[in-house]
Amino acid sequence: MYIVLLTCAALILSKMSMDVTFLGTGAAYPSPTRGASAIVVRFEGECWLFDCGEGTQTQFMKSHLKAGRITKIFITHLHGDHLFGLPGLLCTISLQSSPATNKLPVDIYGPLGLRSFLWRTMELSHSQLAFPYIVHELVPTPDQCPAEEQNELSFQEKDEVSFEGTQGKTVHLDPVEDSYTLVDNAQFVMKAFRLFHRIPSFGFVVEEKPRAGRLNAQKLKELGVQPGPLYGKLKEGVTVVLENGTTICPSDVTEDPLPGRKVCILGDCSGIVGDGAVTLCYEADLLVHEATLDDTQVDKAKEHGHSTPKMAAEFAKLCKAKRLVLSHFSQRYKPASQIGEGDVDVVELKRQAELVLDGQELVLAEDFMTIGVPMKKPLPN
Repeated sequence: MYIVLLTCAALILSKMSMDVTFLGTGAAYPSPTRGASAIVVRFEGECWLFDCGEGTQTQFMKSHLKAGRITKIFITHLHGDHLFGLPGLLCTISLQSSPATNKLPVDIYGPLGLRSFLWRTMELSHSQLAFPYIVHELVPTPDQCPAEEQNELSFQEKDEVSFEGTQGKTVHLDPVEDSYTLVDNAQFVMKAFRLFHRIPSFGFVVEEKPRAGRLNAQKLKELGVQPGPLYGKLKEGVTVVLENGTTICPSDVTEDPLPGRKVCILGDCSGIVGDGAVTLCYEADLLVHEATLDDTQVDKAKEHGHSTPKMAAEFAKLCKAKRLVLSHFSQRYKPASQIGEGDVDVVELKRQAELVLDGQELVLAEDFMTIGVPMKKPLPN
């Protein structure tokens, strides 16, 4: 009995854990120092991949993660260093899957055009997957891209070609919330928000819904409630009536609720965000923001639609994010031990961001780094 209880407790703790692993933290292309963009978020038994730059499948093999456990993939924008690894990764997962396994469809979310890219790539390469996938597309707003590209995107949206087996939702911006709702269930809500880059780019926020507080076993015992179905009803927030007529409300026998955690991952952006981004990222437990170039290169960064450490830190400060993680570094920024001619110590990016922050924790992302997002303390009733 003791072993069974320990096993159940371990399973519960495992479900409650949340962590973020960086598989690729470099910009433009993979190098021996840094892989191209790829981040994995794990929680509630889910394994979600954010961006899939070239070589991501190799990064998975070098890590403690299993690519076959991915249930959802989110692409921030359609530049190659965030996208080129996707077809290969899907094919590798398929080759490693057991034919007898009835794998659920992998949901893939990204900007308008992703469905066409993926379908045509798989079709032209005659790639057949052992599992289905579904592509859900986010429709950008006109101010996210140049006029000529907006015309091209409008054509894609009206394209009548049937992408067999890949057709998913086409999601438009909610003008009231200035966001796109992608997932909303009992455990969490997942939304996207607009960013401004050279092409349409998006950020994503994973927000855990508040958890009910633990049942007070001692109080239940004193009230004469035995372990069983009534425990489950009270945990679900249902008021119960005992055989003796006593009414017990969930609030009478539960501890304070646990607030949910929030993780925000931004795609490439030039320091310009909509109001929706600030609202959604407000008080994020973990905010991942690109810092492609250092502050001395700010004009070049803006010209190419990128951010510097100062720009990332200003956004984190505005959102009151608890922890900022800088990533998507130009390959010229390296650890001190690997600096060559023309390279810059990556620690300089951290120094520049720290000049702006207001006490928030700051981390420079490295390939294969895993950051845990701990449970929060109960909210007082």
